[in-house]
Amino acid sequence: MSGVLLTQSNSFIIGPIAWLLGKLMNGIFVVLDTIGIQNIGLCIILFTIVIYTLMLPLTIKQQKFSKMSAVMNPELQKISKKYKGKKDQESMLKQQEEMQALYMKYGVSPTSGCSTMFIQFPLIMGLFAVIQNIPAYVNGIKAAYMPLVNNILSSDSALKAIEKIGSKAPINISPERFDYTKANTIVDVLYKFQSESWAELADKIPSMADLITDTQSSLIHLNSFLGINIAETPMTLFMDAIKTGAIISIILAVAIPLISGFTQWLNMKLMPQQETDPDNPVASSMKMMNLTMPIFSMVMCFTFPSGIGLYWIASAVVRSVQQVAVNRYMDKKSIESMIEENQKKAAKKREKQGVAASTLNEMAQKNVRNIAEPKTAQMSTKERDEKLQQAAEKNKNAKQGSLAAKANMVREFNESNKNK
Repeated sequence: MSGVLLTQSNSFIIGPIAWLLGKLMNGIFVVLDTIGIQNIGLCIILFTIVIYTLMLPLTIKQQKFSKMSAVMNPELQKISKKYKGKKDQESMLKQQEEMQALYMKYGVSPTSGCSTMFIQFPLIMGLFAVIQNIPAYVNGIKAAYMPLVNNILSSDSALKAIEKIGSKAPINISPERFDYTKANTIVDVLYKFQSESWAELADKIPSMADLITDTQSSLIHLNSFLGINIAETPMTLFMDAIKTGAIISIILAVAIPLISGFTQWLNMKLMPQQETDPDNPVASSMKMMNLTMPIFSMVMCFTFPSGIGLYWIASAVVRSVQQVAVNRYMDKKSIESMIEENQKKAAKKREKQGVAASTLNEMAQKNVRNIAEPKTAQMSTKERDEKLQQAAEKNKNAKQGSLAAKANMVREFNESNKNK
């Protein structure tokens, strides 16, 4: 059994990235704490701004590739249509050669767009891991749980009570799989507590009722952002508001999902739109995803803690502001200047590898010609007749019943019919 569930990610790639980002998140909390501000919501917003600012060069690089792709795609589609349905080796080699020449013409690599996304993806996943598991990375937040955690660990009845609560929805941390004698596990359980969970815990452990109430109040203070407890899910906040009839609380409960969906939609509208080829299923899928992602974000926000929704809103707003700036920057960059820059970078990269660009291009074309047009051995008529005569002499003494003997019989039959 393990004491680690919502604590720090230990995956091969995401884990180290999340650890590094967690240090940044903890640093932001410490800085705010020194000036008397203890608020996780504000930490999430500042944290998101810093991370996406650091990722801005990758965003610009991706936008450059997208702008270049808009110019290249019609030419790539022409090449694809030209060789559509041709599966022979020669056609495939020629198609590859023409596409490679096109990429060299624009000074880009076929994997340029993918490599940028490949770098961004683990960063975003690490960022999400930190936001989702704040007590694992922010020492000040974990410290708020520890007085209650230590008291629970020192009492068998308290352990049994929290095991029973933790094994049920919405927490679902089974004692059969996770070790409740570990402090980290108790923190994990308490981090997923909703209002009803705190009330049930106080009812089951009356001796710790005051400490439970103080811990809950301290966490509400840390997690309160514009009147919303970001540790609670919007669905829970909405249902509680319905029971009490608090109109303002109902509006606040649905605000995060609605704002999240809108900001996601706005961010996608600001991104440069490329013409969609009806014959390109990938482009059609991307267009459909752009339409469904804002709706998906809005629906998921209802079931995740409001802190996740706040992160999605902050990230969408930051990306939108960046996108406006990047769009203005890209509008000032002509395609010709971008092609020239790309070609210079590509030439320097090849020269660093020890081969000049012109030499590499010449060698590539020469190799393709050699593959596409293999040399065949030539044989004169006299040599061919001699080979046939040698084969006939060899087959005269063939063993009866062998293939050579049968071939002789067929040959003699054909010659006798030819002479008639």
